Amino acid sequence: MTYVEVTVLYFAKSSELAGTREELLTLPAQLTSLELWHAIVQKHPRLESIQEQIVLAVEQQYVELGQQVVCLRHGDEVAVVPPLSGG
Repeated sequence: MTYVEVTVLYFAKSSELAGTREELLTLPAQLTSLELWHAIVQKHPRLESIQEQIVLAVEQQYVELGQQVVCLRHGDEVAVVPPLSGG
């Protein structure tokens, strides 16, 4: 299995729960979006409380949590985006 280093960005509530706004994680180069989320939650278990509300974005492309295969490259950005309110 090939692994890559990606930058995970945390926004709003996810940043509070993770205790950071940005970090490097080493992850499999190919995994499902749900496996990607579980890898992030394994590092920051408090994020599990917002799983039903978040959206992931890989290289600024939204990814629905589920069985969708995500191909990561070294240096990619993965964003954890909770729902934003506003008008």
